[in-house]
Formats: sequence, C-alpha cells, structure tokens
Amino acid sequence: MNLIWIALITLGVIGAIGAVILFIVAQKFYVYEDPRIAEVGEVLPQANCGGCGFPGCGGFAEACVKASSLDGLNCPVGGSAVMEQVAGILGQTASAAEPKVAVVRCGGSCSARPKTSVYDGAKSCAVAAATSAGDTGCSFGCFGLGDCEVSCDFDAIHINPETGLPEVNEDKCTACGACVKACPKFIIQLRKKGKNNRRVFVSCVNKDKGGVARKACTSACIGCSKCAKECPFDAITVENNLAYIDYDKCKSCRKCVPVCPTGAIVEVNFPPRKEKPADAAPAAKPVAPKAETPKAETPKTDAPAAPEAPKADQSNNDSPATEA
Repeated sequence: MNLIWIALITLGVIGAIGAVILFIVAQKFYVYEDPRIAEVGEVLPQANCGGCGFPGCGGFAEACVKASSLDGLNCPVGGSAVMEQVAGILGQTASAAEPKVAVVRCGGSCSARPKTSVYDGAKSCAVAAATSAGDTGCSFGCFGLGDCEVSCDFDAIHINPETGLPEVNEDKCTACGACVKACPKFIIQLRKKGKNNRRVFVSCVNKDKGGVARKACTSACIGCSKCAKECPFDAITVENNLAYIDYDKCKSCRKCVPVCPTGAIVEVNFPPRKEKPADAAPAAKPVAPKAETPKAETPKTDAPAAPEAPKADQSNNDSPATEA
C-alpha cells in the first residue's frame, strides 16, 4: 500500500515539476500574435484555396493585419462582402475589386481538332504534357484529361464528354485560380466577368503560323489581324501569330467577332444578333434619268432643180407649106 502512495506522490511531483518547466519555457519563448488575426480569420471562408496568393486563410488574415492598406488584397471566394467585414475589423477601407471568372481559352473540340495519334499514358494532363505533345496536331490545346476538374474544390469545372473540353459553371466559380495552376498548357485564365456578366475573348492559345494552326484545328486563331484592325479601342493585339483581347480596354462592342474567319473569338452571355434575311435583296438606288443631249440638226439643203429644157415655139416649129 505504501508503495502505491509513494508511486503516486512521485508521479505527481514529476508532473508538477514538468508543468512548471513548460510554463517557464512558454513564457520565455512566447510569440505575440495580434488578436485581430484570429478575428479576421473567423470571417474568412476558410477555403484555404490559395487564390489570394497566400498559404491559406491564416496567411491571408496575417497579411491583412500587417498591411497598412488593403489595396491589392482580395479574397476571391468571399468577394467584396468578406473584404468589407475585414476592413471593418481593421478600421480600413476595402478597395472594390471587380469579380473574375475562369475562362477556357481553347475551342479545339473533337470535331474541330481531329486526332492524329493515340495517347495511352496516365490520365493526367501534367503527365501527358511531360511525356507527349498530345494526340492531335495542335501542341498548344487542351488534353481533356481533367486535372482542372480534380483541382477545383467548388465543383465549378467539368470536362464535357462530347467536346473533350472543360466547361466552367460561372455560378459556382470563385476565381480561386486552382484550375489555372493545374493546367500545364496555360489555357485557363482568370478574366473579369464584365458588365452584366458579358465578355469577349479569343478562345485559342496556338502560336503556330496561320496555315499550320488552321490545319491542326479549324477553330484556331491564324493571326490574320482582321480583329485588331476592326477594333476601335485598340484592345486587340496580335503577337506570335495569336490575337489577344485586353479586357481592361475592351468595351464589348463585338465588332471583332463577325470578322474572325475561324470563329476563334467568343462572345459570352450576349443577346443573339439580329440576322438579316438571306433572301432580302438590297434596295436598288433610284437612278436619275439621263439628260438627253440635244442632237445638232444639220441644215437641210435643197438640191438644185434640174434646168428645164426650153420649149420650142410651136409656130416656129411648123415648117411653111410650099405652094405647088
């Protein structure tokens, strides 16, 4: 019995000494943390997607507290509502950030981009990009193996089995950028949603020359520069045989869309255009009647009458009768 008490007392003393040591060490190496970091972290969505550019919501909360201004800091998942709460906690003003959405810049569907080989490797875009150029003639296009779909935590992007291309659900997309990082071909881009959720962009990243690109994909941009010449706002540039629309300059006039010979420029969420009836012939312009030039009349000259032969006097013509 005494041994049990001795053991209990000994363990209690050791535990107490250990607790005192841990307390002293904790106070010695205590790192002060601003309590506002925890407050900011509570209003964040805790998606830990990295779309803000920091390692998780904790890193973003710490960056917000340490920053003298919230300019350039934005939570893509929470949006402006969350940033206003963060600004209220920190006593700052949140800068308005225009919402963005993931855009797939590849129009090479199965019908537009025929296969030239068979890829029989791992079903991963990263592996396929490291080991091959793909199973079509376009080495810039989408593999369609779904790395972007796997990376999305919000179920906002899926591979369409008919086209073989990823499609983004705009209502679910938070513009976290996970799919952008997962795509080894860099065909997914975060672009501004635009006014009324309407936008225009070039759905191609092929930098081959026009003939090569068109042979590999009928929807490829051939770098003809027709769109750049048509744009009245200088929003389109053509570099390395590829057109690009700057969404900061684009006014969504859509003048570039009908002039694209391959249909590489895509317009999203616009009302349908009014089509002109095919059989309606353009109205003929009224032709002004030609003024008749007066013809110069040549004066008629009367032909001189033929002189009449003098008539001999009948009296003279009668010969005198001779008397017998």
